[in-house]
Amino acid sequence: MDSTLDEMDRRILHVLQRQGRISNADLAERVHLSASACHRRVQRLEKDGFIRDYVALLTARKIGYPTMVFVEISLSGQADELLEAFEREVALVPEVLECHLMAGTADYILKVVARDTDDFARVHRQKLARLPGVQGMQSSFALRTVFKTTALPT
Repeated sequence: MDSTLDEMDRRILHVLQRQGRISNADLAERVHLSASACHRRVQRLEKDGFIRDYVALLTARKIGYPTMVFVEISLSGQADELLEAFEREVALVPEVLECHLMAGTADYILKVVARDTDDFARVHRQKLARLPGVQGMQSSFALRTVFKTTALPT
């Protein structure tokens, strides 16, 4: 963790990660700080890039995307141009929630959502298989999400 964060900053970040819509007054009360001091700290944390954004986290099942698939991608090569082309194009696939460059057996691991297995088959055929340099794919379907968080340890 960045050494410019003190314990108060960590407490603020801890609360905001779990309750992004909390009012400044309530946040200040939770971390035992005046409202004005709390507001200044949050502004600094935003300006310094510790807080990147505020978002609404949707329930995938409720909006019609109950199927979660983890896809291991192997590319035909490791040239910078190929990696850059793959990364540029995979970012345009709306069903891909995450893409990670890996060390190990796969070059990339993708987290993909789909409406059902037929929808995933379409995404696989029409989008993922056509990405630059894709040589092989291995897909694993999540049966159930046991635990999920976006909160980093503070």
